[in-house]
Amino acid sequence: LYLVGESYGTTRAAGLAGYLVDRGIAFNGVLLISTILNFQTALFANGNDLPFQLMLPSYTATAWYHKKLPADLQRKPLREVLTEAERWATNDYNVALAKGDRLTGAERQKVVDQMARLTGLSKTFIEQNHLRVELNKFNKELIRDQKRSTGRLDSRFTGIDARPAGDSPDFDPSMTAIRPPYTAAFNQYVRSELGYKNDATYYILGGGFTAPWNMNAENTYADTSVALRSAFNKNPFMKLFVAYGYYDMATPYFAAEYTLDHMNLDASHKANIKHAYYEAGHMMYIDVKSLAGLKKDVAAFLQFAQTK
Repeated sequence: LYLVGESYGTTRAAGLAGYLVDRGIAFNGVLLISTILNFQTALFANGNDLPFQLMLPSYTATAWYHKKLPADLQRKPLREVLTEAERWATNDYNVALAKGDRLTGAERQKVVDQMARLTGLSKTFIEQNHLRVELNKFNKELIRDQKRSTGRLDSRFTGIDARPAGDSPDFDPSMTAIRPPYTAAFNQYVRSELGYKNDATYYILGGGFTAPWNMNAENTYADTSVALRSAFNKNPFMKLFVAYGYYDMATPYFAAEYTLDHMNLDASHKANIKHAYYEAGHMMYIDVKSLAGLKKDVAAFLQFAQTK
């Protein structure tokens, strides 16, 4: 028995795995595609510096793709550049954010210099944002000189805003690029091939079905990683597959890694987790090469999940 979730579906899949194991239903494997389990890792808010740290490698990936990094970094493979960004975000940048206003002038300048190097943003822009650049500002600023903004679901996509001087993008170009064909393909499939005809509104993303959700979280961030850990503890043979897109700014890969690294899993459970990375966005399967890789990786995982 397998359970697959994508995006918000990963939040629900993790919660469901914990819920059902207490009711006698255990999974051979859970597959998470573009993962968000702990919303503290991705929601920008006053007093929450975690997303700034965990989003930074995704900024680096985006800047690398759009050729906004220094020449020495642009010459390197993406994975090598990201290793440098992850190391800096985990160490120096993390410490700087924790120090806050206690940073000395020299320390602050060092952070500004390195952040500019790893994000393609100007030092002035970073300084003006107090070393903390929210996603919408990054998407607007990175290629502002080209009068373009970058996408949220897939930062390789670019969009044209009504006012290039604005503070945030007018829309997500990676969403508008794929939403019409998704809607058309689904309606064609269910009406023509399945023979299902209904004139009710089809919500391709969000819309009418998200409002009733109950995250079971009040005055705190939603977090279903606890439920997933419970599922591992009560079903030690369960396997987990996690797929990440480097250009996914909606559920950044480094934030998902952080969550998994902070679940306090037993060493035996960690051996049951398989990670797969793709040079693509939130829906990595719209990229032909990544689709082939995902298919191969999932097939291998399904075989792995049948072992003890």
